[in-house]
Amino acid sequence: MEKWLVNGVPGHSISLADRGLNYADGLFETVAVREGQPRLIEKHLARLAKGCQKLRIPGPDMQLLQREITQLIDGCHYGTVKVIVTRGPSQRGYRFPDTAVPSRIIGFSAGIPGERAMPDGVRLRLCETMISGTPVLAGIKTLARIEQVMARAEWDDPEIAEGLMSDAHGRVVCGTMSNVFIIREGCVWTPDLSLCGVKGVMRAEVIAQACSTGITVREQELCVGDFAVADEVFVTNALIGIWPVTRLEDHDYMIGPVTRRLMSALSNAGVEECSG
Repeated sequence: MEKWLVNGVPGHSISLADRGLNYADGLFETVAVREGQPRLIEKHLARLAKGCQKLRIPGPDMQLLQREITQLIDGCHYGTVKVIVTRGPSQRGYRFPDTAVPSRIIGFSAGIPGERAMPDGVRLRLCETMISGTPVLAGIKTLARIEQVMARAEWDDPEIAEGLMSDAHGRVVCGTMSNVFIIREGCVWTPDLSLCGVKGVMRAEVIAQACSTGITVREQELCVGDFAVADEVFVTNALIGIWPVTRLEDHDYMIGPVTRRLMSALSNAGVEECSG
């Protein structure tokens, strides 16, 4: 079952002049619904508001968005909400419209999503498609995902769950749909995303849980060589929580104590699948 609201009205169409369609001029959030509640919704909406501010899109009424999300969920216990905000329709050309009338598009898909908890671990690969960096867009989740689309097209092997993407300088930034963490000697390391990449809400939750349990976290540049000497590796996003990694290319990993500790902490906090 899938339902959509377009500017508060049930429907499945937008103006062909919408800048989200023509220029990817907008943002989106993907929200997990668990036990009838949109998980980490306040953090999703906070990132959306920050993104609107960065892109100079008049921000939507966040309370209105929450009401519309609740309306779409309508008693369903499990599913996925997608929130899209664009600058709205405009004249041709890149110039901002004189008066922007943003579009808000909210969809809900009921049922178990494809990205499920994988407590037994997943296999990753390295992608050839690079991710570009524009510091002004770093951290937020814009509609422009063509690099991730092309990276995901690099493999069809169903045993590979995710691919890691690097920038032009060889720094590992993220997965095609996830943030990445490595663990060395009990310390959690994750890429510095000040130049590019999305600061995921689950990434932030993992960092917070690690710090609250006394685990040291470092946000810094990581290269492929760092993964060769890592003790543990995992990836995160809003739908999957934590996926422990058991293999990257020809390197194997155990699901170690730090990963398990963080999975347990997220489960206890109500933001991770019980099986994880």
